[in-house]
Amino acid sequence: MSMSSILGSALSGLQAAQLGMRSASNNVANVNTPGYARSEIQQIARSSGGQGAGVEVTGISRVVDEFLVAASIRGSSDLGRAELVSEFLDRIQSQFGSTDEETSLFGRINQAFAGLAQAAADPTESVSRLTALSNLEEVFEEATRLSSEIRSMRNETDRRVQSTVERVNEIVAEFSTINGEMRALTANAMDTTGSENRQAELIDELSTYLDIRVEAQPDGRVFIKTQNGVSLLDNEQVKLDYVPAGTGAYGVEYGAITAQVSSSGARIDIGANIKSGELRGLMDLRDKHLPQIADELAELTSGVADALNAAHNDASAYPAPNALEGRNTGLIGSDVLRGSGEATIAITAGDGTLVDQIDLVFNAAGFTVNGTPGNSMNDLAALISAASPDVTATFANGELSLTASAGNGVATMQNEANPSSLGGRGFAHYFGLNDLVDSRRPGFFDTALTGTSAHGLAPGGELGFSIYAADGRKIQSITVPVAGASVNDMIAALNNPASGLGQYGTYAMDANGKLSFTPTAGYKNFDVSLASDTTQRGTTGLAFSQLFGVGDAARMARAETFEVSADIRSNTSLLAMAKLDIDGATVPGDLVLSAGDSRGGQALQGAVTASRTFNRAGSLTGGVSSVEEYAARLAGDVGSRAAVAERSLDSASAIQAATDQKRSDVEGVNMDEELARMTMYQQAYNASARLMQAAKEMTDTLLNMV
Repeated sequence: MSMSSILGSALSGLQAAQLGMRSASNNVANVNTPGYARSEIQQIARSSGGQGAGVEVTGISRVVDEFLVAASIRGSSDLGRAELVSEFLDRIQSQFGSTDEETSLFGRINQAFAGLAQAAADPTESVSRLTALSNLEEVFEEATRLSSEIRSMRNETDRRVQSTVERVNEIVAEFSTINGEMRALTANAMDTTGSENRQAELIDELSTYLDIRVEAQPDGRVFIKTQNGVSLLDNEQVKLDYVPAGTGAYGVEYGAITAQVSSSGARIDIGANIKSGELRGLMDLRDKHLPQIADELAELTSGVADALNAAHNDASAYPAPNALEGRNTGLIGSDVLRGSGEATIAITAGDGTLVDQIDLVFNAAGFTVNGTPGNSMNDLAALISAASPDVTATFANGELSLTASAGNGVATMQNEANPSSLGGRGFAHYFGLNDLVDSRRPGFFDTALTGTSAHGLAPGGELGFSIYAADGRKIQSITVPVAGASVNDMIAALNNPASGLGQYGTYAMDANGKLSFTPTAGYKNFDVSLASDTTQRGTTGLAFSQLFGVGDAARMARAETFEVSADIRSNTSLLAMAKLDIDGATVPGDLVLSAGDSRGGQALQGAVTASRTFNRAGSLTGGVSSVEEYAARLAGDVGSRAAVAERSLDSASAIQAATDQKRSDVEGVNMDEELARMTMYQQAYNASARLMQAAKEMTDTLLNMV
């Protein structure tokens, strides 16, 4: 072997050992760097003319297992989603509290009905009435607070979607820059491990935000796609766009996460292609969990209010108030009022004796007032006023009011044997003549209208709907203008398969005048969402959606609209603790209302356990239940959601920990191994240096011999 061959081999050994030491030292320096993958030199034996010529370092590579990396990416996305959902649902559960906490909504409901029981025990005691009303007001204040908290959390999730989308864009932009660097380094056969480690760090972070897959390219670049194949980065960067709604209000239409995917300007909904990660968790919270809980809360709150009003409207204060002012029913003067059963309006003197009474009988054609038939709301007000000189009835802007003559009071009662029913509620209850709990908008949607009723909607109004596919993509916007003259005409317009919603489902009205939507086969998982409503029914100020409960805003916002009647709070003697005593033998002058009567108070107390019908809300099915039972179901649902989210988090954490451990076993830096490698390279370096020294000495000897 020639001297030059010895020197060449030794020099290549020095260089290889030097690069090996450099790789080992870099590994040791990054032993505590999260996500760092150790590097190793790749070397082969060099030959020349069939003879050994030292060693050649072909490159420095990171030690990675692409299958473990892919598993870690998936685990990171699932963990990001689980952590976020668990965090928010735990927060909302803590806001609701448990059924045995006095300060929770459920505890306040129990206290309110316990206060009513105390007031019923001594109906003449003003302090107990005041306490009962105060406790009851706290129920609706707490419901308002919870609803407001849900809206705030929805707004928070929406803003976090925006900030997360911005961070995703930043990461993808940095990837694009690194891709350019990697291509240049690879082309020049230079060390790329530093850039590769930065790529790994960015991939780990990006995978917490959304589910991705990474495709390595021969030139060192990486292409990034969502798990189902939508490209975020290839030869060009795809920039995501999202505009937050700026509010968590119910019924607001949230925008989509979109991206321009071609030079033609075509855009796609990226959000529908995100199946995991924090972004998916945020969208699930905003669009699913939080609105479902809000819907359930609104149904409970309206159920409490309606149960109390049912009892209070079938009772009376002592002495009876001079006037009863009803709620805004959404009815107009020409509406035909149909129903069944009987009710009585009584005019009483200050001492509780009967001055006069008016008997109402409802039937399928209309009603009679003291035997005189009528059918419209205008007829009802006129006939009541004509039936007795001691009471005046007025109907305006959807509200029925009764006013007794000077010095007298007015009260109502249901016929025990054949109680009146208008849309499933008693006469006074339906009109809210003696409501204990007031609301600025309808608390229930049993309108008592029929399909042949005039819809009463002003021309030019319209309802706008957005249709979302099962994967969350908005696929269509549909506008339905006011059509025809009757409710049936309006329903037909909504159900039109060409210009309405008929392709996706149909609206139908039941016997109580409640509108419901049934999805068409194949579209059960589609979401038909009300986006806008510019209609108004007569002079009531109520839109079609508010009257019939169409859309999230009409249903969910109810939780924030209830309050104990201001008149009753300011004058607790108006709390209806008594009931009228009227039968077929009662005549004017008989005592029909007494101060010590507590039957009305007992009915208020019993409202918490009385069976009533709850509508489907959120994930809770509808059906017959008591307020007490429904409150327990709501508490259970909120707790169950949080518990399921926590179990999902534990599972995702365990999977991620196991994946990370296996990945670390392969990629991580082991100090003992690195020290052994350093010793090996040090010895190899010393040996190569000794060879060069020996070659030098041999060369010097030869030169001295000349």
